[in-house]
Amino acid sequence: MIIHLKAEVTKEKAEQLGAELESIVLQREGFFALISSSKGKSIDEKYNQFIVERFPFEDDMQLASKKYINGVREIKITDSISIGGNNKNTLMITGPCSVESEEQIEQCAALCVELGVKVLRAGAYKPRTTPYAFQGMGLAGLKLLDKMRTKHGLKIITEIRDSTHVNEIIEYADILQIGAKAMYDHGILKACGKSGKPVLLKRGFGATLQEFVQAAEFILSGGNDKVILCERGIRTFETKTRFTLDLCGVAYLKQYTNLPIILDPSHAIGFAYGVADLSKACVAMGVDGLLIETHPNPAVAKSDAAQQLNFKQFRELYAELGAVANAVGRTMI
Repeated sequence: MIIHLKAEVTKEKAEQLGAELESIVLQREGFFALISSSKGKSIDEKYNQFIVERFPFEDDMQLASKKYINGVREIKITDSISIGGNNKNTLMITGPCSVESEEQIEQCAALCVELGVKVLRAGAYKPRTTPYAFQGMGLAGLKLLDKMRTKHGLKIITEIRDSTHVNEIIEYADILQIGAKAMYDHGILKACGKSGKPVLLKRGFGATLQEFVQAAEFILSGGNDKVILCERGIRTFETKTRFTLDLCGVAYLKQYTNLPIILDPSHAIGFAYGVADLSKACVAMGVDGLLIETHPNPAVAKSDAAQQLNFKQFRELYAELGAVANAVGRTMI
């Protein structure tokens, strides 16, 4: 349940009420709110004098629910660009899987500038399935991304692998990415909840939609309203593709949650040949953004080589996506 308290309720009183009702205290614009489990304590009439409005829920998808905010939250990406809200933008985010060298990330940044893409993605800390694979450049990679931001005016999104470097990522990144393998990491979720920066939360490849949204609730209940959901494929019985991109799940999230939605077709299929078709299907659904991996020479990429597009492929796809977006009343940015 979400409870809005009257504007005159002080922080001290809100915290007292929160303790009595076993609720999280969240400061909103001009008032405090109490958030408790959907199975939380019943509210005695004596508390009515402090309460403006109550929002009961059948489950713990609460702050993210359209029953609470009937619309899509707007999240500012640059001074002039935002996603969600009432705008009809579909944000493109592109770049390599990993920062591998200054020359490589400089080429990727130049591609973004050439096409007008505003957000550069690349991993500095890589959560790999095997310990023998490239683990990323770490802090040196973050500093290269920071250099590209300063030089080219780009926004940077990069992934938090674990809690050992969460503060480094928060310092260097404009958008914090929580990957599929870290979706359940409460330390990361809570740190991002306190950060105030936009957070792109990827769905775990074995997570239900409810578990996915409840992970977002950890960030939202920490005081950070800037949460973006990212569908990147789930594990099914199929073996011919890496994962299965759950567009049915995306339709559900659009219908029932108030959070912007970005799709990652690169990780879903795991092979470059299918990225273009999946990307067009995603844009046709009217989603808020796409995350597509590109590399100057995918054949020599140190991670996820098979799924990254070369620059020629990406240029062609980006031009085609503009037409798809326009057909459904949206604009690629």
